[in-house]
Formats: sequence, C-alpha cells, structure tokens
Amino acid sequence: MTKFRGCIDIHSGVVKQIVGGTLSDNSPSELKTNFTSSLPSSHFAELYRCHNVTGCHVIKLGPGCDAAAEEALAAWPSGLQIGGGITDANAKAWIEKGAEKVIITSFLFPGAKLSMERLEKVLEQVGGKERLVIDLSCRRRGGRWWVSMDRWQTVTDVEVNKETLDRLSEYCSEFLVHAADVEGLCRGIDKDLVKALGEWATIPVTYAGGAYSIDDLKTVEELSGGKVDLTYGSALDIFGGDKVKFEDCVAWNKSKA
Repeated sequence: MTKFRGCIDIHSGVVKQIVGGTLSDNSPSELKTNFTSSLPSSHFAELYRCHNVTGCHVIKLGPGCDAAAEEALAAWPSGLQIGGGITDANAKAWIEKGAEKVIITSFLFPGAKLSMERLEKVLEQVGGKERLVIDLSCRRRGGRWWVSMDRWQTVTDVEVNKETLDRLSEYCSEFLVHAADVEGLCRGIDKDLVKALGEWATIPVTYAGGAYSIDDLKTVEELSGGKVDLTYGSALDIFGGDKVKFEDCVAWNKSKA
C-alpha cells in the first residue's frame, strides 16, 4: 500500500526546497528556491523519527552538504537513506556514518551511459542490495522517460521502463524516482509515470515531484495499485508550504499500518 515518505534536501549546507529543473552549476543565478529552513537537518530527522515515517531520504544537492547530512543521520541512526555524490569510494563510509541505505545515480552513468561495472562496485562496498537504492529520476521526452543525472541537468541514454526496472532490481532493494520536470512546482504529479511505475515495479518505489494535495496519496495508491510511495516537498507545511499538513501525512500512514 502507498505510504508517505519524508525527504531532507540539503543545498549549500542548509535544508531547502528548490525547483528541481533549475539546479545547475553552470547557471547558479537561475536557481529557484521555494524554501530555506532556519532549522538544522537534525530537526527534520527527529521529526520523522518521532512519527515513525520510515524510508525517508536525505539528498545532498551539491558541495558543502556533508556536515548537515551527517547531522541528520546522527539524529536517526540506521533510519535514513542518503544520496547525492555517492560513489564506490564513499558508499561504505556513509553506511558507517549511520545511513540505512545509500542512493546512487550520477556515478552509475559515466558519459551519460549506464555502467554495470560501477554498479557492482558500489554493491560490493555496501555489502548487498538491501543497502542500495537506485535513483532513476527522469525527464519526459515525447511521452517516454529518460534517467537524468548531475542534478537532473544531463539526460542519459537509459529509458525508465519495465526492462530497465527488471534489470536493475537485481542489484538494489528500492528505486527513487523524481519527476524532474515537475519537481518543486506544486502543480500536480506525473500521473502517467506513477501508473507506469506501478505496472513495472517488482520492488518498492518512491515517487517525488509535483505533489500538492493530501489527496495525492490516494491518487498514487489508486494509480499504482499501492506499489508506489509518495514524497511531498515544497507543498508540505514543515517546508513552508500551505497545501499539505505533515500531521495529515502521518495520519495517512497510521491508517495504513
């Protein structure tokens, strides 16, 4: 069944909510920020822990985020997933720092092409697929979805489809899928993608992007047959939003327990 999963997005060392498609090293002036928190990352980790919102992810959006990420992990040891700049050289270290799982994207796509060799190296470092989440965040092109890397600025040659999910599910325990084209806009989820993920996935999937109503949880559950979980970002009141209350998300999860 579909449940609410939390996120802690960190940019320049602080918790933020941004419009995903505007994040770029080449054009920093174009970055659109919806929310910047005055509270530390540990505050949100403790909030999720207190309300037993499991499977939450911490995403490091660029440099200068390690300290804040470590603070979040310390607040809920073995309770949070960590992503952003994960490679075979640091994956094990993040597990040792308290991450339940590591999330990996860009490292898997040198030259925007999937490297199974790199995937196997990361898998070896973390000690098995139960510690690994593969991020298949994507952009839509002509009614199809293509994995995007480097903070969603580079579109790879890997299509998000049943074949890809079946192949990669042998190496990980979950998928994380941001719909980058609608991420941070609060204008609605990509319903076609959610429905497709529900049809294709054989392991847990978390979808993020565009959710702006508590009713989106019911919509995702119906579209995916309960196979896809949902993350709220900019719409959520704990991130400055006025559309979705955190307490209502917690209540949803409790109703599904």
